[in-house]
Amino acid sequence: MASCAPSKKQEITLQNPLPVEFGDPYILRASSGKFYMYGTTEGLLGFKTYSSDDLVNWKEEGTVYEGATPESWTVDCFWAPEVYERNGKYYLWYSANWKHNPTNEGENFRIGVAVADNPTGPFKEISDGPVFDPGYPIIDANVYFDDENGKAYLYYSRCCYKHPVESEVADWAKQQGWFDEIEESWIYGVELNPDFSGVIGEPQLMLRPPVSMSDTQAEWESRSVTSKEVNRRWTEGSFLFKKDDTYYMMYSANFFGGQNYAVGYATAKHPLGPFEKSADNPVLEKNTTHGGSVTGTGHNMVLDLPDGKMLCVYHGRTQATGDSRVVFIDKMEIDDNGRLIVHGPTTEKQQISLP
Repeated sequence: MASCAPSKKQEITLQNPLPVEFGDPYILRASSGKFYMYGTTEGLLGFKTYSSDDLVNWKEEGTVYEGATPESWTVDCFWAPEVYERNGKYYLWYSANWKHNPTNEGENFRIGVAVADNPTGPFKEISDGPVFDPGYPIIDANVYFDDENGKAYLYYSRCCYKHPVESEVADWAKQQGWFDEIEESWIYGVELNPDFSGVIGEPQLMLRPPVSMSDTQAEWESRSVTSKEVNRRWTEGSFLFKKDDTYYMMYSANFFGGQNYAVGYATAKHPLGPFEKSADNPVLEKNTTHGGSVTGTGHNMVLDLPDGKMLCVYHGRTQATGDSRVVFIDKMEIDDNGRLIVHGPTTEKQQISLP
């Protein structure tokens, strides 16, 4: 006779940062229950993964996708992988430089897909080119599968490259004599073909940096410019999820290699918007102004647990890790008023229950 007793929860003690040097981390909980982490590794022409049973102890599984091969459409700069389990297969979405570059562009990033039978690969490209070509460089693929209408949506960031934008911040920076122009990256969304072979319709603008300096988002999203760090403003690293009847899009702003990288969010009633940024932004940022040691917090994803709880997975830096991007996991929640709250960045031990 089968037992009806509930399964015991696994109590773990987590402490940030994890012993994994990844940028843009993404964790898949496979149907087996095991966790697999993917991310950007500087200088690697492809991607590797780590596996874990408890989010605490991670085993390196080696390279799972190799790019820049003679038959591949890719050249270098393999960034921001995300892996989805669909119909018994595993699909790796990623950004890379496209070898088709007749005008010799300095940034020629596009988004591709590779497939495997196992989360540890080997992943093989599903086609001899990127998913689509919007005519400008794009990175940071995120895919949302909408169970209500059966559709899939791709979100990505248009790169700052050759994308100067007029704004009050740009005018201000020019008046200071700092920068002649400010380039921006914007987040777009578009429906996907069911077989991931391309897109349906034209991409739609989801999020962009504020135009007016009086905008409540302008201060935190412009810090890379106002600190004289670089002549660019970013809106990138998007991640979409749904809670009740609301779609939440988390995103990162500022220079990924600097201390001001931070995370905000926006909400909508449809996967393709319109999205409204939260007045509570940023919801994740450096803590050095409060006596902490963490900077450069960004490019997050949300790990859903079977009990309905959520974890925010992201990269950051500490004084001890220096310029290396390392992985953090912190608790997050949507409160009764629909506010998204990330309880981080933390470096103290924290107790987490894994169903």
